[in-house]
Amino acid sequence: MKLTPAVLLLCLACPLAKAQYNQHFAARTKPTAPAKIDLFMQEKAVAAEPVAPSKGLALWQAARVPTILIGLGVYSTVRRDVINRYQVREERNEHMPNFHSTVDNYLMHAPILVVYGLNAAGVKGKHDFRNRTLLLAKSEMIMAALTFSFKKVTNVSRPDDSNNFSFPSGHTAQAFATATFLAKEYGDQSVWYKIGAYSMATTVGAMRILNNRHWVSDVLAGAGIGILSTNLAYLTHQYKWKNKNSNLTVLPVYSNGPGVYVGMKL
Repeated sequence: MKLTPAVLLLCLACPLAKAQYNQHFAARTKPTAPAKIDLFMQEKAVAAEPVAPSKGLALWQAARVPTILIGLGVYSTVRRDVINRYQVREERNEHMPNFHSTVDNYLMHAPILVVYGLNAAGVKGKHDFRNRTLLLAKSEMIMAALTFSFKKVTNVSRPDDSNNFSFPSGHTAQAFATATFLAKEYGDQSVWYKIGAYSMATTVGAMRILNNRHWVSDVLAGAGIGILSTNLAYLTHQYKWKNKNSNLTVLPVYSNGPGVYVGMKL
């Protein structure tokens, strides 16, 4: 089969789309408590109390899809029988040898702008400003720690032989971390927020391959790390910053890369 950009995007998107659809469908089909009938035979709907999943189940749900993606990325780096990363590069070189774009450098941050833009426009997300920003900061720290640790340990050469820090893809990890951030904050309002978020992230991953900066295995692992980082940030968050009059100020900033400004009024 000839590899085209459309086929590449589809291959990267299918596992994530299926997982996100299953989660969305499950949320829509939660059982409700049976209706109660009073003396006048009038039915009264009784809302079911939300039941928080156990810690073990919550951790499994947070790590299930990322573990599959990371495992597939690692396996594809050392073996060729499932996904042949060299064949994918050959197809890229045959069909789009001169492809070059810098869009992925900016698109990986787009979901952050969407979240804060929606909030500024009056479309409230799941969390207030402080908690949302702390969650983002925690996700970025987890993602950076995992990504650079893997890069240093694995020492995989890039397809263009520019250096030995190919695995995993940092751009893809960043893109999927911010995409999951957008999905967490607004995904319950509409599934289209999730579709848009992960479409942007998948595009970043595909462009890293087309730019000849990463192997497909790097992109798969990067996607898993990005999703896992944000899932863990939300899973472990303590929600202690609820006081609107708090002297703590936390703001996202961008200067030669994403960062966080933290200030305390004494």
